[in-house]
Amino acid sequence: MDGEDLAFMALITEAPGPDIIRVGTDPADLPSTSGAYLLLLRLDRPIDIPRPGLSWRFEAGSYVYAGSAYGPGGLRARVGRHLRRDKRLHWHIDHLTGAADSLSAMIAPGASECALIERLLASGAFTTPCAGFGSSDCRQCAAHLLHHTGSSPEEAIVEP
Repeated sequence: MDGEDLAFMALITEAPGPDIIRVGTDPADLPSTSGAYLLLLRLDRPIDIPRPGLSWRFEAGSYVYAGSAYGPGGLRARVGRHLRRDKRLHWHIDHLTGAADSLSAMIAPGASECALIERLLASGAFTTPCAGFGSSDCRQCAAHLLHHTGSSPEEAIVEP
């Protein structure tokens, strides 16, 4: 994890809202409790993610995906799967995590992914790049994937 990635994590933890814990890249550091999580991804080059009938285009930059882990194994199992590079591509986010040049995670035990998305959008530092991405079962959010709009994460730090 480089300095830019650490600054991006700082941006997210300083926004007001549910407590977010920095985790990094080691699933062994994760609790098996339920809650929400954020995947922090950096793409150094544009990629296309296939979907039925067309594809989503992702430009180079920093992205945040919010998800929830309420099943067996909780946050450790779900986030651990996302952090593995050798996984079967099941969800759209799997294509992004597999192509990411940098990938790390943060957790918010007991929180909801929608609350995390709302918090990040309220900062003004994020936009929704692809409507519906990661939120097919959510009626509240336009997407659970956000794109960081600043040229550097330091520009978007939100004062609590």
